[in-house]
Amino acid sequence: MNKYKSLHKWMIIPMVFMQLGIFRDYWGDFSDNAWSVHIHYWTGTVWYIYLIIQPYFATHGQIARHRTNGIIGMFIAGGVCLTALSMLHRDIVTTERALATPEQFGPFQPWFFFGVAAVEIVMMTAFAYAVIKSILHRKQLENHSWWLISTVFIIMMPALGRGIQNVYVDMHSKDWPNINIMIPIYPTQALIIGMLLLGAWKYRKFKHPATYLALGVNLFILLLEPIGKSENVQLLLKALIKG
Repeated sequence: MNKYKSLHKWMIIPMVFMQLGIFRDYWGDFSDNAWSVHIHYWTGTVWYIYLIIQPYFATHGQIARHRTNGIIGMFIAGGVCLTALSMLHRDIVTTERALATPEQFGPFQPWFFFGVAAVEIVMMTAFAYAVIKSILHRKQLENHSWWLISTVFIIMMPALGRGIQNVYVDMHSKDWPNINIMIPIYPTQALIIGMLLLGAWKYRKFKHPATYLALGVNLFILLLEPIGKSENVQLLLKALIKG
């Protein structure tokens, strides 16, 4: 148990990165955001907070509180997953808007939003799997904790990616609309993978299946462009995701 005594402090780091990444996108047009966006933002934020306070309770003699909050936390995890999946239709609608008014979206062509929808399905499926595995291994501290920690790195990309992408677009605004919007995705994934591997090194979890899962998801995101441009993927997404 002493091994995880300071885990709650380390979990603040990804929380800060996530909030900095999403800050402008969420708070910049707070009143214009759809209800689904608000629900997803706050369930995601509360989930990150739980991954800070839960290790603290478990390692500071508050096991009863840890278990009670764990039950509530699983409810929050379900909210994160379901609200993310429910927002996929918005991505499909955005592809149609980008096709109808390309001058408004500039470098953000329809393929980008198709790619986002595809990788988010993979991310949320992996997130749900990791949460379920944490429940199945709830009596095994090493497995239970690392499956939960891995969820942070599995779902970090959308928030952090938007933040870095916004900065990149601002830096190259004079080149609009000729901006390669995939370029900021690469350092985003490098940063997330770096934090994942740092955590795996610190807690000796390089060979844990949760590490492999989180690493695989983040490497898969690098394929966003070819996936989004695939006509078969586009047809499948439009067939599956309907309003």
